[in-house]
Amino acid sequence: MSDSTAPRTVLLRGGEVHSPADPFATAMVVEGGSIAWIGSEGAADSFADGVDETIDLNGALVTPAFTDAHVHTTATGLALTGLDLTGAATLPDALARIRAHASTRPADRVLLGHGWDATAWPEQRPPSRTELDAAAGGRPLYLTRVDVHSALATTALLDLVPGIRSRPGYAPDGPLTGDAHHAVRAAAHATVTPAQRTEAQRAALRRAAELGIGSLHECAGPGISSEDDFTGLLRLAAAERGPRVFGYWAEAITSAKGADRIRELGAIGAAGDLFADGSLGSHTAHLHTPYADADHTGTAHMDTEAVAAHAAACTEAGLQAGFHAIGDAALTAVADGVRAAADRVGPDRVRALRHRVEHAEMLTDTTIAAFAELALTASVQPAFDAAWGGESGMYAQRLGVERARTLNPYAALLRAGVPLAFGSDSPVTPLDPWGTIRAAAFHRTSEHRISARAAFTAHTRGGWRAIGRDDAGVLVPGAPADYALWRTGELLVQAPDTRVANWSTDPRSGTPGLPDLTPGGQLPVCLRTVVSGHTVYARPNE
Repeated sequence: MSDSTAPRTVLLRGGEVHSPADPFATAMVVEGGSIAWIGSEGAADSFADGVDETIDLNGALVTPAFTDAHVHTTATGLALTGLDLTGAATLPDALARIRAHASTRPADRVLLGHGWDATAWPEQRPPSRTELDAAAGGRPLYLTRVDVHSALATTALLDLVPGIRSRPGYAPDGPLTGDAHHAVRAAAHATVTPAQRTEAQRAALRRAAELGIGSLHECAGPGISSEDDFTGLLRLAAAERGPRVFGYWAEAITSAKGADRIRELGAIGAAGDLFADGSLGSHTAHLHTPYADADHTGTAHMDTEAVAAHAAACTEAGLQAGFHAIGDAALTAVADGVRAAADRVGPDRVRALRHRVEHAEMLTDTTIAAFAELALTASVQPAFDAAWGGESGMYAQRLGVERARTLNPYAALLRAGVPLAFGSDSPVTPLDPWGTIRAAAFHRTSEHRISARAAFTAHTRGGWRAIGRDDAGVLVPGAPADYALWRTGELLVQAPDTRVANWSTDPRSGTPGLPDLTPGGQLPVCLRTVVSGHTVYARPNE
């Protein structure tokens, strides 16, 4: 397979093209940055003499490129290039990895790490500060929990933050949350040089392209990253070939002036991680009733009126709004607040902007109905269930088995007509689009499972629809030429159970097939990723 420096007219043939325009298509023509034609092998002969390049797919599957609808790009790159504890199986393992990392980064002013999860360790506790200080050799170390809503810090790092021990969320010998966490994070991230940041961003974009991801939704904001980090990423993505980056800046606004500031940053919305609450793993998601393993209901960062003010101001300005909400109480506040905004500015105007809710885990029938009523997009992460669901997982530890079973009800959302956009929240869970689809199709709670086809749509077209684009994320004539080639096995039409009509799984129905995603099997291997007609990744020796 060859590449060129500019988009040309290209014929791809001899494979399987996943397209609703022709479910039996084996060929596709790309002209410039758009899909020009989809069809059969016989019809492809008429194009062969008039194209600049013909690619023999050799049986490869062609799909739309994936969109990851919730990513923290720099943090993802830092995890890829630095200390990543997501694979640590025990507390001693984590400490050993910290020691090894510290020995390889002698010049770093502050050591940065991510991914510990004590709920998965037999010790059932994170490192003490004394253990952490020893492992880091007395150096400053900032180590985020897997959900990024709490962190561990060494004494040397705490000493760099004046007044840290009097801030809310400070713990003498445990994870930091709230204001204390934010202050320590700011101090740690301030030591990252522009060159380190760019290196991390390139690493994350490169990894996304290797996985067939053509677009990322960067969920940034003042509580997450700096403005320089955000604007630098947008400039990098615009200047270099790679996945598209659509940026959200999660800052509450109350006026047109605030909306102008969001746009000046280059953001397409005041959405993403505008925190209505925190996370379940860190006991900061806001619940109606207390946690099963803690005598409190978490943390509320926005009430109904704050949500209403932000949603109304964004709607008046024609700007997409959005909220991070995980707990049932937070989701109630968001639903009631957006409904109050609709009462102020008009429901049709609210619905037209497709405001977003990130994560949306502890939904009820009432809040699902509100999402449908208000045309809220559920930007969700199925890998959360794969990582923390089930009767012995973190969700069950935090909530009890019965409440845990209600989480991430994708089938109910689809039945209600709520649009889904799939993402990873990387580095919370890894960039892994086919694994994400598998997690939704084989949800740990069977009644929440959806078909592989519905999950695939949520991870391709769903991300584009979430930014107001209905013309992309699908291989049809006129759509952007964002696609990926895959080496895979037999294609199937996979349904979660008998609720899907038998005709749709019959080959005669003409429903395009997808790779077999049964747990334990090999996932497809990306051979090439193309964005706007440009190859941004080609697998070596293919």
